[in-house]
Amino acid sequence: MTRAFACGLLIAVAAEARAAVMLTQAQALSLAFPEGSKVERKTVFLTDEQLAKAKTLAGPDVDVHGALVVRYVGTDPAGKPIGTAYFDTHRVRTVDETLMVVVDPSGRASRVEILDFDEPPEYLPKKGWLAQLLGRDLDDELRLKRGIRPITGASLSSKAATDAVRRILALHRVIP
Repeated sequence: MTRAFACGLLIAVAAEARAAVMLTQAQALSLAFPEGSKVERKTVFLTDEQLAKAKTLAGPDVDVHGALVVRYVGTDPAGKPIGTAYFDTHRVRTVDETLMVVVDPSGRASRVEILDFDEPPEYLPKKGWLAQLLGRDLDDELRLKRGIRPITGASLSSKAATDAVRRILALHRVIP
């Protein structure tokens, strides 16, 4: 085995060991919607106008990309809407993170779960920090150093999560 190959293998193993999958998509959806709920996957293709409006609503510092949006609409046994779940994968520092953001029928974030976080564990937002994103509407308070406290030593993680919630709430507003 060559030295270069051994180094490459070691780097690959270390990167794989660092990757942290916390929840599968199915597990996250079961947390979002109570047993007995009906959950329907819906695919939406945004028009250019809808995409432009979502970008404006999210804000100039939040990346809204792609016209394809997949969402999971939950209803109770009587057919009453209980929420819509979105999965958002985005770059934090050098690698990706996947969040599930659930939007309640009033248009507020009601649940935020981290499914996959590949950055070092010291940059992982804790449940207590994520809780400040709950009940939030898409307004100026849903920004770091406004209504959202940043994470000391993990400012990129806190920005990525806050931006994801802003992006999801903006997309939710433009989808009929």
